[in-house]
Amino acid sequence: MKTSRIIIVIGFFSILGLVVFFPGRKWARGHVNYMTAVDDHPLNCFSCHAYTQKSGFISKLVNRKYLSPFNLAVSKDGNRLYVVAQESDALLVVDAANHKVLNKIGVGRLPHSVVLSADGQKAYVSNEWADNVSVIDLASSKVVDTLNTGNGPAGLSLSADGKFLYVIDSYSSNISVIDVNTGEERKRFDAGNNPTGTELSPDGKTLLVTSRRSLIVPYGESIKTELTIVDESTQRITERRNIESAYLMENAAFTPTGDLALITMIRPKNLVPSIQVEQGWMMTYGIVVIEPKQNGKTIQLLIDEPNAFYSDPFDIVITPDGKKAFISSSGVNTISVVNIDSLRTLIAKSRAEQLANYSNNLGISSRYIIKRIKTGADPKGLALSTDGKLLYVAEQLEDKIGIISTENLEPAGTIDLGGPSTITVARRGRRLFNNSGHTFQTQFDCYTCHPDMHEDGLVYNMASKDMGRNLTNTQSLRDIGDTPPYKWNGKNQTVYKQDGMRFSTVLTRTEQFNYKDLDALTAYIITGIPYPPNLQYNPNGELTESQLRGKAIFERSKDSYGNIIPENNRCITCHTPPYYTNLKMAYVKTLAVSDDSMLFDTPHLNNIYASPPYLHDGRAATLEEIWTKYGKEDKHGVVNDMTKNQLNDLVDYLKSLRAPQYEYSDLKNKKDKK
Repeated sequence: MKTSRIIIVIGFFSILGLVVFFPGRKWARGHVNYMTAVDDHPLNCFSCHAYTQKSGFISKLVNRKYLSPFNLAVSKDGNRLYVVAQESDALLVVDAANHKVLNKIGVGRLPHSVVLSADGQKAYVSNEWADNVSVIDLASSKVVDTLNTGNGPAGLSLSADGKFLYVIDSYSSNISVIDVNTGEERKRFDAGNNPTGTELSPDGKTLLVTSRRSLIVPYGESIKTELTIVDESTQRITERRNIESAYLMENAAFTPTGDLALITMIRPKNLVPSIQVEQGWMMTYGIVVIEPKQNGKTIQLLIDEPNAFYSDPFDIVITPDGKKAFISSSGVNTISVVNIDSLRTLIAKSRAEQLANYSNNLGISSRYIIKRIKTGADPKGLALSTDGKLLYVAEQLEDKIGIISTENLEPAGTIDLGGPSTITVARRGRRLFNNSGHTFQTQFDCYTCHPDMHEDGLVYNMASKDMGRNLTNTQSLRDIGDTPPYKWNGKNQTVYKQDGMRFSTVLTRTEQFNYKDLDALTAYIITGIPYPPNLQYNPNGELTESQLRGKAIFERSKDSYGNIIPENNRCITCHTPPYYTNLKMAYVKTLAVSDDSMLFDTPHLNNIYASPPYLHDGRAATLEEIWTKYGKEDKHGVVNDMTKNQLNDLVDYLKSLRAPQYEYSDLKNKKDKK
């Protein structure tokens, strides 16, 4: 009797298992096929549902908090390295001789750069997500003051006499001049678009400020990116030199004599159809060589080779003897070494037309590049020892400082900064995001078009079979995990498809990521790219009077004449909080003559102030132009009943929109105060 019951029970569960297994497996297979846009991705629920958690116990279990060294400085005696640990909001004090971390000093959110006072007693650290600079007493290893700046402080330079600190405000695109004795900001003047780097000439008379984003120009015109030149004695801008066909000029270095300055740059081919990737000519990388004097020469030279590209150049330093320059290319984990004497000879012996042609010559680098040196993952900031014999490299995604001999041009060791030993799935994904190894001839990586995991402000011809059609404005990747579908036409339902099959087919023109790498890249994009706080237009959640009036217009259901606005033509209908998108397709009558007939995916509006130009093809240089030039038929919301002041209020409100996590944080803070 017992045996028969056991048989019945076993039979029941066996049948139940078969019923569950076969339909369940079929459903799971269909689900994974839909999510990945392929039919052979492994049925691994854990890789998606665990590694893409942004909060909670599982997120804490599968992720780690890294250091991510970004920039660094060397003490005057050469005994100490001061390393900006960007992800840990800290400045690390490192014993250069014994390769040990001596101290970890907490600073503001997302520190960017560090500069030391001439007497070696203080360090100044810019905090890009806090709009301030931390002043650190190095004897006590404590923050002793906080200096307020513009929005997004990045590069730093001290004046020749040490009395003033120049802070490059990257988000608000200006330069703050701070009196270091009083801590007061003396003046603020405009720089180029998204400036970050700065360098003072050896004679202390000229300050260079580099810019990353180009000035906004209509598609079809060559881009121009501003190099700002400041007279340090008068603290006035003497020249705004536009560098044509170049952008993402991160950092600069002067020769010891000050007659030349070298600046890292990218030359994008965004006007060329993306099918050109197959021919090895979509992005090129190099340096801008300038004479900083009035009306001085400007020359662009590549560091690439005919069959290899050295993507994402970031920092550059020049040895004290003026013989060598070192350039970090973070996309290929490489330091390129430039023979400056050879560079001078090339410039001196070349005619003006030859120099102009060199900017597109992939073979010219053999005349002055003398060595390529491999580094750890994602080399960023560089610093030379005081005697110039050692080069220190901030290996951002290794949590290490690489050391290179500048004499024999070979690696000379590493300094482990003590970050987590485990490389998580998301961390591996970030390495893939920042590495060009998966593209043809290492031409570019995700970071190239999405610097800071944002967007580069350019419009591309994403052509396949139809040249010159369907122009595309690069979209930000910040916090996109909850806002599918992707691409302006909404054809990519998931990040898996966006960065898997679609990425390889349209952009890299190579084999797509293997599934393990695609899982990692997806995990990083969904969980590891937050918005910066909107400190410029909405620092604490309390809207201005203008923003409140704009909010009322954004949420209105009637126009100024009392007429009911159709529900599908109200701002709030399509752009619903918290991401200000309803995740649906829409018709807003912004198709260009070069576009296929299509609907557009409703974009999210968080931090929209930081993403000009606007519309799918970048036609609108400003938020105002969306309606004053391209919304005259009231298909993209009803606006033609507004006065100019009302439109200004609406734009003010749009600029105030920020990420959901900051809204929830404000609510919590207000409750705590009560």
